[in-house]
Amino acid sequence: MKRSLIVAAVLLLGVGAVAAQQDIIEQSHAGMKANGKALGGTLSPMARGDKPYDQSAIDAALAVLEDCAKKLPTLYPASIKDVKQTAEYTPSPKIWSDKAGFDAAIATFSKAVTEAKGKIKDADSLKTTLPTIGKSCSGCHETFRVKNS
Repeated sequence: MKRSLIVAAVLLLGVGAVAAQQDIIEQSHAGMKANGKALGGTLSPMARGDKPYDQSAIDAALAVLEDCAKKLPTLYPASIKDVKQTAEYTPSPKIWSDKAGFDAAIATFSKAVTEAKGKIKDADSLKTTLPTIGKSCSGCHETFRVKNS
């Protein structure tokens, strides 16, 4: 009887761990999609003049980016390193093999977003500030993201 309870408990813990890993992966994907929408759906079109300048929309987009920057350090624990993911893009193993580099990339992104919050006040400041955020995103993606084939 004890043995059956122990086996059941171990199985439940394993199922719980898998569910927790999937939850973290889903949070990561949701965060990246939200970032893409904030940048590609709000900030970039306004910087290009395709959408009218809207400070409240910019502030909301920057809040999305800031929220993601705060969560990023927790979204790539070692426990998901070997979990097979089916999304178009997945984390590169470099996230874990170059943890210091990944942490530095997160810090660069966070700093770019924080500084942008204080600088963007009109269309011109958006145009000059947005490239810094874009570079921090693309730089991280080039090193720490893999396109699935």
